[in-house]
Amino acid sequence: MAKKPHYRLVQTPSGARMVPVAVVPPPPSWRAYARLMRLDKPVGILLLLWPTLWALLLAADGMPPIGTLLIFLSGVVLTRSAGCVINDYADRWLDPNVERTRSRPLATGEVTARGALTLFVILMLAALCLVLLTNPATIALAVIAALLAVLYPFAKRFIAFPQVVLGAAFSMAIPMAYTAIRGEVDPVAVLLFCANLLWTTAYDTLYAMVDREDDIEAGARSTAILFGDLDLVATGILHASALGTLAIVGHRAELNTAFYFGLGVAAMLMAWQLWYARDRERDACFTAFKANNWVGLAITLGLAAAVLSYRY
Repeated sequence: MAKKPHYRLVQTPSGARMVPVAVVPPPPSWRAYARLMRLDKPVGILLLLWPTLWALLLAADGMPPIGTLLIFLSGVVLTRSAGCVINDYADRWLDPNVERTRSRPLATGEVTARGALTLFVILMLAALCLVLLTNPATIALAVIAALLAVLYPFAKRFIAFPQVVLGAAFSMAIPMAYTAIRGEVDPVAVLLFCANLLWTTAYDTLYAMVDREDDIEAGARSTAILFGDLDLVATGILHASALGTLAIVGHRAELNTAFYFGLGVAAMLMAWQLWYARDRERDACFTAFKANNWVGLAITLGLAAAVLSYRY
């Protein structure tokens, strides 16, 4: 529906009359930019943080150097925020048509496309400044991570499993942590990368189940659409595969019982997710997705206890 024009009383040679005037919208507030970065929804930051901490603890064989820890903690916030911004920029054609996303700042017009791109560049430059404090190998991996983060939102248009691209992007902090601390990527790091890729694909499939009907109508793609009626079966297989790979990590890293206890808690939480989302209702799937934060926390606490208990 067209907006009603705004008028102003002006004096003309023929007398006073009302003329239409352009109304310049106010600049977006900092709150709109904070929402664009999802700072009001920290679950995504935590889901990126947990595997980063796994890698830092294992690469350092204990407590990582404080400087490296601060670089990666700051990098998690910056890169996740940048990822959300570029995701909404890429999805600005889709978000107004999806129930869950139509209130996002770009979808509502609170933030312009140019403003979003400017913010994305600022966040990525800040992340680049951080990674420049490490070493050439870590910088090279950071470039790959940035490319994957940019590729993911556009992958929804072209491939049936964009969640795998997200899993790779969310896992790049693992080899980066190893090169930053050890200068190389060892087999344990590769296993950890694979485990997190499987886990991320699993929980993002639950996330995609929330929007499945809207995505089908809009022409977007996801693993929720790809798996169809086998969505929960596939998610369970991905979860089990992630846990199995983490168990191999524990064996290769010679971790003690505390780590496996954490995996046991994670397994119970994963099983609960599948049960809770069994009817595939939107709210239930979204709640199941968010519960993966507790999965990551359980694994992190188990790993930290195992590493620190016999290292110190």
